[in-house]
Parts: sequence; structure tokens; C-alpha cells
Amino acid sequence: MRIIRYVNDKGIPQLGAVTESQQIYDLPYKDILEVVEIAKLHHMTPSALVEEVINDSLPLEKSLEELRLLVPIEAQEVWAAGVTYEKSRDERNYESTGGQSDGPTFYDKVYDAERPEIFFKSTKERTVGPEQDVYLRSDSTWQIPEPELGLVVNGSGDILGYTVGNDMSSRDIEGENPLYLPQAKVWRHSCSIGPAIRLAETVADPYQIQIICRIYRGETLVFEDSANTNQLKRKFDELVRYLVKDNVVFDGTVLLTGTCIVPPNDFTLQDGDRIEIEIPGIGTLNNPVKSQVNEKLVK
Repeated sequence: MRIIRYVNDKGIPQLGAVTESQQIYDLPYKDILEVVEIAKLHHMTPSALVEEVINDSLPLEKSLEELRLLVPIEAQEVWAAGVTYEKSRDERNYESTGGQSDGPTFYDKVYDAERPEIFFKSTKERTVGPEQDVYLRSDSTWQIPEPELGLVVNGSGDILGYTVGNDMSSRDIEGENPLYLPQAKVWRHSCSIGPAIRLAETVADPYQIQIICRIYRGETLVFEDSANTNQLKRKFDELVRYLVKDNVVFDGTVLLTGTCIVPPNDFTLQDGDRIEIEIPGIGTLNNPVKSQVNEKLVK
């Protein structure tokens, strides 16, 4: 069972449920957090509550492709984990040393450390949803998407669901100095999530989830690769435990869990590209790429 948000015929955001048969039903709730809250009051799982509601409803006459989808949750904060895959560690090392490292680096150390790398990524004002533009930093010349599985959590660290995330990254800025990480990760429209949230209890094994990334330049596919969450070095509950430790975590926070898909070192995103990140069972997150200079966003 998947939860979506879309613009209804009255131009108002509407919560919906998507069944395994791809039928879409409107839900009488504000967001997934209200679904979880009402389900808890009735001693039900969120998926059981949704099933009960849609049993007395008729599906929409539109397909998912015909809807104008919004971010599936307006997360006050999005956080991210780094160096959770071996591939990520290797690419961070390349960024910082140009492939010339002759010994262990701090990326090697964090990969093997007890404490994971957890960093702040975005706010709801910086985060976009399906079909919305992600922006390139104007002071970076080496930028890539980072396709990731996102965990939707509450303030106690319970995993409510899973979504698709894009943690845009400026490799040259982070590679110049690791203290520049906030600038390499956080800027306007530097994060996208969607198109849906898969309810946690409907996922049989979160460590057998495939992630696929495709990048198009015009109509040409210029990059494609895939990975699986079974390649993760760390477990999700470990990442969440460190996120909530001594922290204020808002209900509906999204935690991106790291990437194992990195384009070649000579690749950088360009204005007009399109990023497509697919996680079967959740959906495909599409985002056009725009230059902030071309968009004339300086205020």
C-alpha cells in the first residue's frame, strides 16, 4: 500500500492511497501522520486502516500518470546518512584525493566506525517533489544526483514508511574540504522526494530493495545504474537511532540512507538534464535539472 499527495480537481492537495492493482482512492486525512495516529487510536496498522476506508469507496477514474503529484509528505526536515555503502566510501576518497590516497582516509574511518555519518540535508522549503526542478549550484562544476531510499520516521524513531530520495551533491565542493559539506549538500531545490510513501508494514524485507537511476540529456540516456539495499554497510534502525539520539526529531522527518549509485568521475549534471530514480514498489521520481543562473533566482 502506497500513500500519495496530489492536486485534486478543486486545486487542493489531497491524500490518496494506491493499491497493488494500481487503483487510487482518496483518503479523508491530512497526511500520513494522521493515518498513523488514527490507526494507533483504533489499535490497527496504518495499512489495515486504509484498507477499511477504501472498502467503502470508489477508486478514481484517473491513473497515477494523470495526476499532478506533490511531495508525499511535507517534511519539516530531511536528514541524510553518508558513506553507508562501499561505493560511496570509494567515491568520497576519489573526490578528496584525486585517486592518489596511499593510506586510510577519514572516509575509510567513518565507514568502519561505530558512529555513522548523519548530516542535515533539507527543509520543506528546499525540498521538491515529482516533476519539479532540482537546481544546480552556481559555484560548482561537478554535480550529481544521489539516488537513495528514504525512511519516513516519527520523533521516537519508528519507521513509518519508505520513499524515493535524491540527495543532490556538489562533488568538487565536498572534495575540496570536508568542512564544506553543508554547502556541498544544502541549497535551494537540492533535495527531492516522492512520488509515494510505501507503508512500512507492507515491505517484506527492506534490505532487498532495488534502486535504479537514469539520467537523460535531451532524449538520450547518458547514465544508468542500479543497486540494492542489501549492499548497505549499516542497518536502518542503527541510522535512525543515531538521528534521534539527543536530538529533536519532528514527526514525518525523512532520513535518506546513502547511495551506492555514482556516475563516472568525468560526469556532471547539466541544465536541461532529467533525473529518473526508480524503486520498484514505491515508484519513479522524475526531476528536470535547471541552472539557477538561467532561472534568474537571485532576489
